[in-house]
Amino acid sequence: MAATETTRTSAGHMIVRQLEREGVQRVYGVPGESYLDVLDGLHDSSIKTIVTRHEGGAGFMALAEGRLTGNAGVAMVTRGPGAANAYIAVHTAWQDATPLVLLVGLIPVADRGREAFQEFDITGWFGSTAKWVTTLDDPSNAAGVIAKAMHIARSGRPGPVIIGLPEDLIREPADPETIAPTPDRASAGSAADLADLEQRIAEAEHPLVIVGGDGWHGQAGAQISAWAAARGVPVAADWRAHDAVPHDHEGEGFVGILGYNHPAYLGTLFDEADLHVFVGVPRLDVLSDGYTIGQQTPAIVITPGEPFGHAGRLDAHIPADIVTFAAAVSASVPGVQPTDARVQRVREARAAFCEYRHCAPGNPATGVDVNSVMITLRERLDDDAVLTFGAGNHTLWPMRYLSHNSPNSLVAPRNGAMGVGVPAAVAAALVFPGRQVVSIAGDGCFMMNGQEIATAIAYGAEPITIVIDNGIFATIVEHQEQWYPGRPSGTDLVNPDFAAFSRSFGGFGERVETTDEFEGALGRAIESGLPAVLHVVQDPAVRSPKEDGND
Repeated sequence: MAATETTRTSAGHMIVRQLEREGVQRVYGVPGESYLDVLDGLHDSSIKTIVTRHEGGAGFMALAEGRLTGNAGVAMVTRGPGAANAYIAVHTAWQDATPLVLLVGLIPVADRGREAFQEFDITGWFGSTAKWVTTLDDPSNAAGVIAKAMHIARSGRPGPVIIGLPEDLIREPADPETIAPTPDRASAGSAADLADLEQRIAEAEHPLVIVGGDGWHGQAGAQISAWAAARGVPVAADWRAHDAVPHDHEGEGFVGILGYNHPAYLGTLFDEADLHVFVGVPRLDVLSDGYTIGQQTPAIVITPGEPFGHAGRLDAHIPADIVTFAAAVSASVPGVQPTDARVQRVREARAAFCEYRHCAPGNPATGVDVNSVMITLRERLDDDAVLTFGAGNHTLWPMRYLSHNSPNSLVAPRNGAMGVGVPAAVAAALVFPGRQVVSIAGDGCFMMNGQEIATAIAYGAEPITIVIDNGIFATIVEHQEQWYPGRPSGTDLVNPDFAAFSRSFGGFGERVETTDEFEGALGRAIESGLPAVLHVVQDPAVRSPKEDGND
């Protein structure tokens, strides 16, 4: 139906039409009786409805879509329990600054305040963890609310937006006209800002560029890498945002990932820098070792919105989106050639990075050597493969040893949420059909949303999930050993046969108990053309790469 037709239609149907006009291709959700009119509108829509098996999975899939595309991912859940299950994805989108729109069905308007079935306070629940929380109270404005929500979610500092949809109100007539999407403001920063940035970099003796956040699309990462290299400046990445710039470009200076378990050389480089240039991310908690390093270093922050969460000294903020900023500075010529000392500093840091990520086979007492798994993955992964993972010690291996040389090739939670990997991999395979998608999961992390293999089967997605099974919550065990040695408590796991679990859905599954078995199993998973799970049994005594003797 054309946007200008005068036929009256429902608010629920107009929500769908506005989402279509916003360019939304998929919505993720668990159906609920509280938003039936939206589901009915989707029946004849160009938007694909991805029915997930849990609201947390729906939220994480929408989160992944937002991170990979830059447009807000859209999830739909019902009131009360459904909204509660989706909350984890909202918190992740809030802390990770990822565009997300969550549509929440609500009780009928007349039942408000009566402790009706599944009633809850949507603003009270989400008000501290979203950019905007609203309830559609005027059915004629259905399209307007969606247009505003999509713009707020992706503009400035991106983040989540929550829209409540009373089940009776969305059946009411609405204005039948959709609204032109609000254009995003593209800015590289002012000429004066960029000139000041160049001057500060030229005057510094050992500056450091730190990249992070979302929004690294197209050539932005390669342009920032080349810009920094021309000025003799090394580039580090924020924790779990390390696909921002290419890792292996010859002659450029990517030197590693800050945050938890970073190598000692990188912490020293960060702390001893005399200028921090943050692109896409401010100086946050994790990358500064809990606000303990680099706090008084002069800092310039380039972000599309206000640098919320920036810690320590802030000398200048340049409001700019990453893609436009990167294009502008890549076209500029450095006013001063980098000194030999600067060039040597980049070379030394790059050499330290290459040595740190050199992956030699380990020698665990039992089970599969995860170092060897990483070596095999390096050889078999396409250059534009998308990696996903949740949280836990299993993530330390891919973060340390695997490269990212293509944009939009990583979905991993910067807020440390477990359970992201499998649903993110399903969404990535739907967003980028034909690209290789691999999720690396811990046994605890996998079981939090492993049921979304059913969603992959339903919609023809073909991600491969490698489950590292060590029978414990390894990260917590490490903390217990530090603070409560000899007193393990509440950290043991009893696991199923993950390969059989995958096969029960119709996917590929294979158990890998020795290192020599992994390469063949991976090949068979790739060739299967199915969602695949490789159940990799690991020695529980080897809980991270730092124990392999390669540091």
